[in-house]
Amino acid sequence: MPKTTSSDKRKTTATGAAESPARRSAAALARIVAELEAIESDSGDGTVQLGGDDSLKVSSLDKIFFPRPKVTKGEVMRYYTSVWPYLHDVLADRPLSLKRFPDGVGGKFFFQQKAPANAPDVVRVESIMSAGGEKQQRIIAGSLGTTLYCTQIGAFECNPWNVRAQSLENPDFTVIDLDPGSRSPFARVIEVALWVKEALDHLGLHAGVKTSGATGIHIVIPLPPSSTNVTAERVPRLIAEAVAGAHPRSATVVRPLNERGTSKIYVDFGQNARGKTVAAAYGVRARPDATVSAPLEWGELVPGLDPRNFTVRTMPKRITEVGDLWAAVTKKPNPARIVTTL
Repeated sequence: MPKTTSSDKRKTTATGAAESPARRSAAALARIVAELEAIESDSGDGTVQLGGDDSLKVSSLDKIFFPRPKVTKGEVMRYYTSVWPYLHDVLADRPLSLKRFPDGVGGKFFFQQKAPANAPDVVRVESIMSAGGEKQQRIIAGSLGTTLYCTQIGAFECNPWNVRAQSLENPDFTVIDLDPGSRSPFARVIEVALWVKEALDHLGLHAGVKTSGATGIHIVIPLPPSSTNVTAERVPRLIAEAVAGAHPRSATVVRPLNERGTSKIYVDFGQNARGKTVAAAYGVRARPDATVSAPLEWGELVPGLDPRNFTVRTMPKRITEVGDLWAAVTKKPNPARIVTTL
């Protein structure tokens, strides 16, 4: 099992003992939201108290991250705090890949895999093996402090691995990413998603569906315990190839962009290798409208659905109205007797 590599304080955070949603009450989260708002209204710089002995220095909370809706860094932090009871289980114990936007979505970005050397103690850091076989210090998600710190450094997209730190060889989900061509309307993405649903139903499998937070749809298939990377790569490939084969005018598994055609939906099964990531459910995306990756019910996949409606400003109210759609699906593994025989 990977070990933490910093102070005792960080080790305590890494166990998750202080991060149970049951322990972090709605009142405590509301207090953190209010504190973040007060810091932003003042100078934009300060220290937010996260509970117990945990705190995090934050700065420039008044910086505009999303120019069009004028969403600030502080507002993104407040969003993550408000949805933390739902986001916690999505992220807990997962290594993160960082995509940093220091000046918001309108500025330059860069990818960062290794944890920053100066990460504060509230951030969980562990030494894990990369896809290339190199031991690396990586940020491990699961604490609110870690998520707020990532936002602080401009890495506000939550892009977790499909494994937990304590079981790096055993992915617990696999994903099909529906990526539209430049001339494909979102209605066509919905159509292909429903074809994938038909294939899953035929096999006796269930999956969660969510907007990508951009222009596509993610279909996430929970895997049985002790699944391997081979399984995580094989299952979506078989389904994607079946859908593309049955609907060649609308769907494709051809990877080179210039060979797909601009009107087809790329049924991407290649995001399941070790270290590959897609956006987390409830995670903010680096898109002009400050959209998030929104869990859906399958019945919501109808013409007229607009992924731009799910934003940092609308998602908290939606969760209040529909509940946590993601947990109900992803906490129920698919049967091993089906998955292992595909």
